[in-house]
Amino acid sequence: MNEHLMHAALDAAARGWHVFPLRPGSKRPALHGEQACAGTGPCAGGHRKWKQRATTDPDRIRAAWSQAPFNVGIATGPSGLVVVDLDVPKDKGSSDAPDGAAIFGALCERAGHVVPDTYRTRTASGGEHLYFTAPTGVRLTNTAGTVGELVDTRAWGGYVVAAGSVTPAGPYEALCGPVAAPLPGWLQSILQPALRAPQAPSVAATTQSSRYADVALTAETRNVATAQPGAREAALFRAARALGRFVAWSDLPRHVVEQALQEAGEAAGLSASECRSTLRSALNWSITHNQQRRGNAA
Repeated sequence: MNEHLMHAALDAAARGWHVFPLRPGSKRPALHGEQACAGTGPCAGGHRKWKQRATTDPDRIRAAWSQAPFNVGIATGPSGLVVVDLDVPKDKGSSDAPDGAAIFGALCERAGHVVPDTYRTRTASGGEHLYFTAPTGVRLTNTAGTVGELVDTRAWGGYVVAAGSVTPAGPYEALCGPVAAPLPGWLQSILQPALRAPQAPSVAATTQSSRYADVALTAETRNVATAQPGAREAALFRAARALGRFVAWSDLPRHVVEQALQEAGEAAGLSASECRSTLRSALNWSITHNQQRRGNAA
């Protein structure tokens, strides 16, 4: 198994994709966390997270995968990738519920295009990952539900599980498309945050509100990441409700809040899908109910 997974990591790296080890049979990074960092080896100059440790170096890959049957993670941002994650409904018994592939197909048709022919994989849950090369000079980040229901994306700040990896739910398998096609322009227009219209609040008010929002983001992210089992989802829900007002007031971009809380929730032990579902509903509620700035907490 080690050799099979090592080859999967080397194959991905040969495409220019930066890889890092995931726990055997899992989708979670195998690297140590910041609290357990001894400050030695690669971390001698400071703790290095999975996104900094991801590599295309064959020697480093062989050294890592010779130790254990690690699954393979691909850091999408450093790899120059945007991966569209087409999920399946949680309730697979409902035949009427469309899956992510059907929803994405309908979006492509509405945009006047066929579903792009690109490198893709089947996920362990039965969904699909569509790989695209990121546009030059544009730094896209992760999204959850921005494109459509059950259609998420992974770019800067995210990673995907590579073909060849195996989890208890099943394997990740390459389906078709020898190379990743360029990200379609119509899809980029959905993913790329629109430039905010210029406003004219006082410099002092803007600086104060932005500083307060940044402090709140740091505190809420820490609360989620350190939440104990049994309280993690509630902590994530409360954090999203609290930070949603700053999104409504344009003090924080939604994608920044989503990314920070998604990573914190997964670090606390929640699954990616649990985080996305909780974040989407809590942020939507908070943004809707906080359109008017109130009090000095703005």
